[in-house]
Amino acid sequence: MTISLERDAHGLLVFVDATGQRHAGVQPVRAFPLSAPGEGVALMSADGHELAWLDAPDALDAASRALLDEELSRREFMPRIRSIAGVSSFSTPCDWDIVTDRGATRFTLRSEDDIRRLGGARLLITDSHGIHYEVADMKALDRPSRRILDRFL
Repeated sequence: MTISLERDAHGLLVFVDATGQRHAGVQPVRAFPLSAPGEGVALMSADGHELAWLDAPDALDAASRALLDEELSRREFMPRIRSIAGVSSFSTPCDWDIVTDRGATRFTLRSEDDIRRLGGARLLITDSHGIHYEVADMKALDRPSRRILDRFL
């Protein structure tokens, strides 16, 4: 028997292990959500214990994979910055007005250390509340947005 994922009547994610035992309320957790998002997912029990490790989530059947992707996207909320409309100051802390793939918003950047380079032209910006914003490709931003970012990098 193979492993699978399904939802119960309450909407909880249920992991059915190789012996057929059902575990309700599991939480999938990526090992490396930024550097290797398609690899290594742990299925954690409701009390925080690892129930299973998936080296290659693509090996799941299509229905289980769809549930896994849905649950991970809910857990890993990370808007992508499309442009930077302005900043209140070029010294920190300062407020940033941005447009993301989820709409326009404003956040406070506490320190320049809250902007991390992830490799290539990819950035991760963390606001004062701990929310992460991704810049998938800094070079793809418009010129005014790149100028603002350059002042902080």
